[in-house]
Amino acid sequence: MVSAKRFFAVFIAASMLFAAGCASTSKQESTGEYIDDSAITTKVKTAIYNEPSLKVAQINVKTYKGVVQLSGFVDSYADIYKAGSVARTVKGVASVDNDIKHK
Repeated sequence: MVSAKRFFAVFIAASMLFAAGCASTSKQESTGEYIDDSAITTKVKTAIYNEPSLKVAQINVKTYKGVVQLSGFVDSYADIYKAGSVARTVKGVASVDNDIKHK
């Protein structure tokens, strides 16, 4: 009986540590948030790629907690605006930090 209680105590402690390890902090994403951000990044890259006026190789996309950061270089100011507006249309994007520069 004592070993069963000890087993359950260790099991509960391990479960709590595991759950705490998956939680997010102000500087670190949880596992679920990381997966969501990866999906958002992929969707934004796809949307930009499908936009014929934009060159994907010159635009970098990173996502952190739903905030998309665009960076890189494009040929015109219209491309900067277009990339930002395309990124804003993707589901799950909370906001867009458009740091794209004109060549």
